[in-house]
Amino acid sequence: MAQYSTVLDGVLDGVFVALADPTRRAVLRRLGRGPASVGDLASEAPMTLPSFMKHVRVLESNGLIRTAKSGRVRTCELNRERFALVDDWLAEQRNSWADRTDRLERFVTTPQEKEKQ
Repeated sequence: MAQYSTVLDGVLDGVFVALADPTRRAVLRRLGRGPASVGDLASEAPMTLPSFMKHVRVLESNGLIRTAKSGRVRTCELNRERFALVDDWLAEQRNSWADRTDRLERFVTTPQEKEKQ
């Protein structure tokens, strides 16, 4: 299995921490349909705007979203490139587990020589 660098591990750790919260996952699902203002996103969350902004900052600091301010409106959009890191990591995990289960299957289905007495 390929080893990730410490920097990449740190990036993935942050991404997974950001994805661990249901409010942040809901924001990402909504942004999957297209950009939205913070106000629109916050209106769907059962919390105050300052509390919601903490979630936005976590998503932004971990590179999952980008924000841009125009006048008084801050708009959020997905950073789809960041999700490629997660996809690559998951693909590596799938390959590793597929190799292990293939070896186990060969072990279980291959006749073993009888032990000499």
